[in-house]
Amino acid sequence: MRVTMINKYYPPHLGGIEHHMHDLALGLAAAGVDVRALVANEGRELVDTEYDGVPVTRLPRAFAYASTPVAVAMRANIRAQAASETPPDVLHLHAPYPWGEISWLGSGVDIPSVLTYHSDIVRQRFLGAAYRPWLERTLDKVDLIIAGSPNMVEHSDLLSARADKCRVVPYGIHTEKFDDTPKTVARAQVLRAFHPRPIILFVGRLVYYKGADVLLRATERLDVDIVLMGSGPLEAPLREWVVAHGMADRVTFLAPQPDAELAAWYQAADVFCLPSVARSEAFGLVQIEAHASGTPVVSTDLPTGVPFANLDGVTGLTVPVGDHEALASALERLVADDELRARLGAQARERARTEFSVSRMAAQTRDVYQQAVGGIA
Repeated sequence: MRVTMINKYYPPHLGGIEHHMHDLALGLAAAGVDVRALVANEGRELVDTEYDGVPVTRLPRAFAYASTPVAVAMRANIRAQAASETPPDVLHLHAPYPWGEISWLGSGVDIPSVLTYHSDIVRQRFLGAAYRPWLERTLDKVDLIIAGSPNMVEHSDLLSARADKCRVVPYGIHTEKFDDTPKTVARAQVLRAFHPRPIILFVGRLVYYKGADVLLRATERLDVDIVLMGSGPLEAPLREWVVAHGMADRVTFLAPQPDAELAAWYQAADVFCLPSVARSEAFGLVQIEAHASGTPVVSTDLPTGVPFANLDGVTGLTVPVGDHEALASALERLVADDELRARLGAQARERARTEFSVSRMAAQTRDVYQQAVGGIA
């Protein structure tokens, strides 16, 4: 089976969808799928290359608007692939990427198609309103739609109206990166030694929808240390808030860390917290990373895949969105109850390894491809 994935960018460009595409492509290749990527370049050159063995065509980028790169040649390239001696059996789009969907619609190619719907457009209202008619046409035309959780199908009005053609394929990670190896355990012990209090860990961009400010308010009166790992436009105001509220000795700001150090921090933490406050948080894959490390999670009950990834009372606790008092109570409960924390952590580790591996994600995605090729909708 030959598959071409279409998206904005591809690694080494950093981004959640890009990271997902990379893992999925490698998982599919390991399962015998001939997969390639068609994306925009970050420059104005056409580059055909390989990345970790996956052929990648990076089309010249004319400009970018609202984080959407415009690669004028994308429509023609889709047509050229369809007309080649070895055309793809499936085209796999990743949305939202307005230029990608518009290019695919304009290409007019007749190849089985699958679209992974990663997230609603929440904050960019003007772009969302202009994009919606094109997205609706795309969703109507593709053969099948992949969603990362049943929650996304239920709560997104675009998907719920097309539930019959949706297939749930939960995201997967390389869980082995978070094994408690002797090296990781030793490093985690060193990190713990610098923190006399229980550690609450946050990993993510410091942007509005992640809710790091809610976490800080929730922990202001708790006897815990907070580690905020990430960067973003809210870092400076968050630092100012921490100093103004006398928390400088209990809050550590860290830049994003390499994989080995990240795994050690997950091991060192008593609780991981994802206090997201908006539907822009479509899944929260960092929760699964914490689970794979045996660390329970406190997250919010957003109408997205976040509470699907972190099952309340099974792998952690969930609280109402934006409620810092409820968040404080949940964190305090977990920190104080060693038995509960250990039970949830063990269940989280088991679920991460059985339900959220890359190999499982690739196998289920391949099943969706086969349905699309077979005309089963």
